[in-house]
Formats: sequence, C-alpha cells, structure tokens
Amino acid sequence: MSKEGRLERAPLAYRNEEFLQGWSARSLRILSEYFEPLDRLGRHQIRDTVVFFGSARIREEGPMARYYAAARELARQVTMWSDSLEPPTRRFVICTGGGPGIMEAANRGANDAGGLSIGFNIALPFEQWPNPHMTPDLNFEFHYFFMRKFWFAYLAKALVVFPGGFGTLDEMSEILTLTQTQKLEKKIKIVLYGSEFWHEVLNFEALLKHGMIGEEDMSLFEFADTPEDAMAILKPFLAENYLQPHQVRAAEDLPDIAHSRI
Repeated sequence: MSKEGRLERAPLAYRNEEFLQGWSARSLRILSEYFEPLDRLGRHQIRDTVVFFGSARIREEGPMARYYAAARELARQVTMWSDSLEPPTRRFVICTGGGPGIMEAANRGANDAGGLSIGFNIALPFEQWPNPHMTPDLNFEFHYFFMRKFWFAYLAKALVVFPGGFGTLDEMSEILTLTQTQKLEKKIKIVLYGSEFWHEVLNFEALLKHGMIGEEDMSLFEFADTPEDAMAILKPFLAENYLQPHQVRAAEDLPDIAHSRI
C-alpha cells in the first residue's frame, strides 16, 4: 500500500512473471516460441535453411572426429556456394540444434566461410549448451521440443543427418515421416552422412522386406560419405528446385516467411 493509502498498481499481465510461468499461460509460451523466431528470422531476411542433425557427443578429437571435420567442411562449402549466388538473397543458411558436437561443427563451418548460421537450442539438464560459432542474433532457446522441431522443418530445403543417438533418430524420423506422408508442401533433400554407420544402426532393407515401408520410401534419402559427395547431391537439387530464374530475387523482394507453409 502506498503512503496515500492506495493500493500499488498490479503488474500488467504480460509482465506478470508468476502468471506467465503458470499452467494457464502455456498457450502464450507456445505462441511466443513461434512468433519470436518468426520476427527475428524475418528481420535477417532468412528465406530457407539447410539443417544439420547429429550427435552432441562427437568431438573435434576422438574416435568419431572424422564426422566433426566433415560437418564443418560441408557447412563451409554450402555457405560459400550460397553466398556466391547472385543476387545475394540469404539462401540456404546453415541451421543446427545450437549445441556441441556435430551442431557446433556445422555452425563453425558456416562461420569459417563468413556466413550466417542459426542455432535452435533447447533447454536440457545435460549435454546441451549453446556453441560459440552460430550468429549471436540467431541463437534461439526453446522449451518445447515440438516448437523446435517445427522450426527445423519450417524453412528447411535440405537436411543432412550425421551419426547420432536418440535425439538425432527422433529428429530424422520426424522429417522422414512428414515427407513420406506429404505433409511438407515442398521438396526436401535428405542426406544420411556416413553410410557405414547408418547401415549398421538402421536396417532399411528389413523395414522394406517386412512391408513396414514401401519401395518408394527408399528414395526419400540418399547416402554420402564425403563432403564432396554431399555437395554433389545438395547443389543440383537446390539449384533445380529453388534457384530457377523466377525464384532468385533480391533480398528486399523476398516474401515474408510467415507466408511459408509446412
């Protein structure tokens, strides 16, 4: 109560931390994880992405270091190619989960090439912390896994999946399912990097043999074992499907990403 005997002003609803963190404001928190990235990505005029998935446990040194080096080099090559497009349009920006391991390597590769890169980080009790190589203003933090997955799918024109565990398998399966069921209203190229790893971990032929997937589903992805192999898959696909003359426009002419649809 004030000195004049009046009640203090109550906080505005959108500044009431207790309310915003409570169950009744959950829908507002979910919407915030849609609109805040939409606003920030729009201000950077980012039209689409090439998403890198892979384990947070792979380090620059160690038994799986070759995958770290490959992710870094592939991201560098994609960024250099994208930045060479005329007119410059912020196309095919490298996007990762923002954490360590393969995610760090891909953000680092984009940074090596002097390009932007995005990190869609998620608050976890272990493993996940923002790596220092993404573009600072494109460092996002999510609470809801499904909103983070939405943003991975929303702008992606290609997906490169490096070796990983439960999280990588979950993210890859999500995109494969959306593609298989034609819920993505666009063409997307899915590259599984490291054929030896993927053939050992996932038996796609057995799924086909037992009728769990169709013959046509085997064409939803391709394998690559070097950055050059991956570029040989990605570059023609992206050029053919997203770089036709009517699709290459100056950045100021790009449509608002809010009009994009999954």
